Amino acid sequence: MELRRLGRTELKTSVLGYGCGAVGGLMVRGSAADQERAIARAVELGINYFDTAALYGDGESERNLGRVLATLRPDVIVGTKVRLPTPVERGRIGDAVARSLEDSLRRLGRDHVDLFQLHNPITTDGHGTTIGVAAVLDEAVAAFERLRQQGKTRFIGITALGDTAALHTVADARAFDTAQLVYNMLNPTAGNAAPEGMPGQDYGRLLDRTQRADMGVIGIRALAGGALSGSEARHPIGMAAVDPIGSGPSYAADARRARQFEALVREGHAGSIIEAALRFVIANPAMTTMLVGTSTLDELEAAGQAVSKGPLPQAALARAAAIAAG
Repeated sequence: MELRRLGRTELKTSVLGYGCGAVGGLMVRGSAADQERAIARAVELGINYFDTAALYGDGESERNLGRVLATLRPDVIVGTKVRLPTPVERGRIGDAVARSLEDSLRRLGRDHVDLFQLHNPITTDGHGTTIGVAAVLDEAVAAFERLRQQGKTRFIGITALGDTAALHTVADARAFDTAQLVYNMLNPTAGNAAPEGMPGQDYGRLLDRTQRADMGVIGIRALAGGALSGSEARHPIGMAAVDPIGSGPSYAADARRARQFEALVREGHAGSIIEAALRFVIANPAMTTMLVGTSTLDELEAAGQAVSKGPLPQAALARAAAIAAG
């Protein structure tokens, strides 16, 4: 498994990371035995970054990950996240961040994590369930830094969802070590110009900003929540309905667009749309670790096999761009 430098953290993380979220659902709703088999196999494949959050299954993901890691005791890198209650009450952010990490550490059975990340979408004004740029840079950063100084986290990061301009501002501030961001064949705008007529958010080449700030990048929604399988079917333990993030108006619309990439399979560039999608993401050198969540061990094996083939070659990337533009 290829390792890449996670920005200025100097950690070396596997190009394929293990997502413990609710979309695939294994670490939230799977059996204990299947969870242990999957994580053991992930470690065998060379995966060394495991990503969870307090939000996933209301703490179930953290509890299950902590239990399995305590049994297997692998040498891995663990990241989790805090979702601040909204509307955010200024002056109370530090308390909420500290309390969330304490709860996460208890569920994980650890005295620290390697990476602690802000999970709220970030916007200019902090409306709805989002947090505003000023609150992030004025209060949240200080709260995260205190936890770093206390030894409860080694590094700090953000989930780069929200307003594009706000995300650019936070990246440019160089206050965080890492960013989790959307980048896939349906929405490549964090790394490339937006295809004409593309539905969804234009992230304005956010990867250029993270590179300049030497932030490690953790790719999310590599398969657009599963839509880049080209199928609308959901596994029984997966999330029953998946809202798009940054792509089309609906999961069904994303799956229809994904089926256009079957041309890559017919033309011999990849063995499946899923393989093409995963190899597309890791073809961007600014991408450090790509998270994939799974429902079954077979899905993990397929992801491992896809990544083992390496990034898509330039001809395939050019063909993918032409399909997206069409």
